[in-house]
Amino acid sequence: MADNLTDTAENLVLDWINGVGSPTRPTTPLKCRLMTANGSDSAGGTEVTNSGGSTYASQNVTVGAASGGATSNTGALTFTNMPAVTVVGVEIWDSAGSPVRLWHGPLAANKTTNLGDTFEIPVGDLDLSIG
Repeated sequence: MADNLTDTAENLVLDWINGVGSPTRPTTPLKCRLMTANGSDSAGGTEVTNSGGSTYASQNVTVGAASGGATSNTGALTFTNMPAVTVVGVEIWDSAGSPVRLWHGPLAANKTTNLGDTFEIPVGDLDLSIG
């Protein structure tokens, strides 16, 4: 997800780099949410919702140290017992009491799941970069 920081995250980074104010670090663990409609820098998308007995839930995501302005997930993200849905993108949120949306982006290709399917993002396939 190159250049897919939300406006909120962009402001946090700029304030931190420029020594302005006291930007608050995101609350970990970060959470990966699957989207049925993608958002933008300023507005969230539509998250997958459960139906028909599915148990979709956002997943904790960890990333490695950045190198060359980029990083990626260090563990597979496995979403089990999905609803029948078409996933078009992902968003990364922190886990604060009032969660903050940090990243957003489309999948390389939409993925349709049937009720009960597992959706997985393998290690290293969730790429985050600035630029």
